[in-house]
Amino acid sequence: MFVIHAIALVGPFLVPFSWRYVGLAAALYLARMLALSAGYHRYFAHRSYRTGRLFQCLLAFLGGTCAQRGALWWAANHREHHRHSDGPADLHSPRQRGLLWSHLGWVLSKQFEATRLDRIRDFARYPELRWLDRHHFAPSWVLLGTLLLLGGPAAAVWGSFVSTVVLWHGTFTINSLAHAFGSRRYATGDDSRNNPWLAAITLGEGWHNNHHHYPGSATLGFFWWEVDPTYWVLRALNAIGLIWDLRKPPAMVQARTLTARATTEAAG
Repeated sequence: MFVIHAIALVGPFLVPFSWRYVGLAAALYLARMLALSAGYHRYFAHRSYRTGRLFQCLLAFLGGTCAQRGALWWAANHREHHRHSDGPADLHSPRQRGLLWSHLGWVLSKQFEATRLDRIRDFARYPELRWLDRHHFAPSWVLLGTLLLLGGPAAAVWGSFVSTVVLWHGTFTINSLAHAFGSRRYATGDDSRNNPWLAAITLGEGWHNNHHHYPGSATLGFFWWEVDPTYWVLRALNAIGLIWDLRKPPAMVQARTLTARATTEAAG
């Protein structure tokens, strides 16, 4: 991780500059953030929709290009986070060990290197997912090799290293900042927050208090003004039949929120 950060910081000064490389980095950031949000998070961690085995494997591969280890490792740890959110057993709670630990420290810790297959038995039964988890660097190496082959060193520096580092920190803000800054609609028993700025850079993941209130939902934006681009893509995939059974929060969740808001306004 330190080497990749160093290359991302120094590399752009060592290769020819072009705005098309910046555009490439931005496009790969968005595509891979979508893979994390729609695949690693909403599918593997929470099973908020269903799909076939082939597309399931593709989701795991695309998420693997983000260099955040395998889908099984990622989802197993995320489930554990929800199980103990902001409690003493939470892997990355800012409340327990501070923002730096929740943002980056826990990822670097040897304590969490192993994949706990017992926490994700439903997906661990697929040998292709176990292979991708054991060889979790393979997808990111494929991405790097493709960029080198098709675009040369400049494309590799911007499209792989710069884009990946920005992607890391964009993703990690949900573990850290989304538990420290923003608004709380629901009393979830943890510190999760809704933050529109974080939602913007993570394609909808920043509606984090909503998510902790009803983790099984395929949409994290519970109301029309809570923009959730990942869900828009999921709806498109559902329309063409690649995924199905998209789960949404029950109507009573929104009704309860509106009632609580009306009660608060009346009291005010």
